Amino acid sequence: MSLMTPEIRPSAIAQVNPVAKLAVALLISCALMLSIDWVSAAVALLLEVVLLAWCGLSARQFWLRTAPVWIAAPFAVLTTVLYGQDSGAVLFSAGFVSVTEGSVALALAIGLRILAIGIPGIVLLATTDPTDLGDGLAQVLRLPARFVLGALAGLRLVGMFIDDWHSLALARRARGVGDGGGLRGRGRRFGGLAFALLVLSVRRGSKLATAMEARGFGSDLPRTWARESVFGLRDGLVVAIGAVIAATAITAAVLARTWHFVLA
Repeated sequence: MSLMTPEIRPSAIAQVNPVAKLAVALLISCALMLSIDWVSAAVALLLEVVLLAWCGLSARQFWLRTAPVWIAAPFAVLTTVLYGQDSGAVLFSAGFVSVTEGSVALALAIGLRILAIGIPGIVLLATTDPTDLGDGLAQVLRLPARFVLGALAGLRLVGMFIDDWHSLALARRARGVGDGGGLRGRGRRFGGLAFALLVLSVRRGSKLATAMEARGFGSDLPRTWARESVFGLRDGLVVAIGAVIAATAITAAVLARTWHFVLA
């Protein structure tokens, strides 16, 4: 089972070594977390949008997969505008809520950062096969095989959560459990489904761990890998593009005099 669905078209980025994609996501994230300003985040987001044409995601897949980020960003902006640190001229004030130029600028910077960090991470994950990622972590980064295989097994189970949720919902509906109406009824239904999914996940994880141990996946002996993971020139170019995006965002913020090093 792959995280890439049939709706995702073959693309240039899908052929890149997962280690290179991981490096790009870390480079951009680390660069944007060094300062909280809107210029660096806006520049990084703009450059990322230009490269989305090569990701291979259809418009529907892109919006569905990145929906959590688009939902989280406005909430973060609103919260920061209303309750962020006050500085500069006061634009609005009512009781314990005040909106200032500083809080608006901070909210804009945080909202853009959520988008600039979250979108590329989700897109790169969506175009990565879990097995390829495991091969890259073990062969390129030389991570311990037990860690890689355990992470790979867990990642493959993520795609089953949605199917499990639907199956549990249908089973509970067939038994007439949690059919109460209203907000309270929906809340109880969601809580019951979430707890049942947690129990099912723990049981499945225990069985999977036992099965993997019985098949020798926990051995300390050197392992062989069925597929070779190669970090080539194309992968290095992708990492270089990520470094250029990070460097351009920082340079633009410094030139615009909005750069504020968070550790200073």
